[in-house]
Amino acid sequence: MAAAVLAAAALTGCQNPFDGDGPTRAVDSLPATPSGYGAVFLDVRECSSYGKTPREVSCGSERAAAKVTARYNGQAGNGPSCPATTDFVLHISESRPPEDAKGDENGDGAVPRGYACMRNLVAPHPGDPGGGGGPHTIVGDCLYGAGGGQVKETPCDGSGKRSPEYRVSRAVDARPDCPPATRLYVQLGGGEPVGCARPV
Repeated sequence: MAAAVLAAAALTGCQNPFDGDGPTRAVDSLPATPSGYGAVFLDVRECSSYGKTPREVSCGSERAAAKVTARYNGQAGNGPSCPATTDFVLHISESRPPEDAKGDENGDGAVPRGYACMRNLVAPHPGDPGGGGGPHTIVGDCLYGAGGGQVKETPCDGSGKRSPEYRVSRAVDARPDCPPATRLYVQLGGGEPVGCARPV
């Protein structure tokens, strides 16, 4: 079987599913082995396990933990964004195993560099509004001051290590479009790139 390396994404507010609760920006290199459940390694609607060695597994398996909602080749920073409610992103490193190995897109044993947008099969969903993580900050998310002019996501229900201080109430085109109660502006990206956040 072809071998690939997966890493939890280091995108803003990204939830790393491998090392406990709360958003993290650390990148962990994690070996994984395609299992042959599809022609493309971790294709859309396929599932992965968690653990130190995440693997592509059948979505009906008791080891299945998250499903791929979108998958792209190339680097995440240069490609399309994952869906707004993505729980975490797996980076897939290019792999070219021995010539007799199979389990990839065209049968030559190679797995190209790419990334998979993942959604947990069961709650919690850190990518949901107020969930405390995910690769995107979206309307409904809560934040706390992390120092140095930076903010980080935290669950709005107060279950995180840090209590919420602000909540993103609206997405707009520019700062002047935010309501008067806005006390913090957050970069969201997309068609409405400014998040208007008010104290909670």
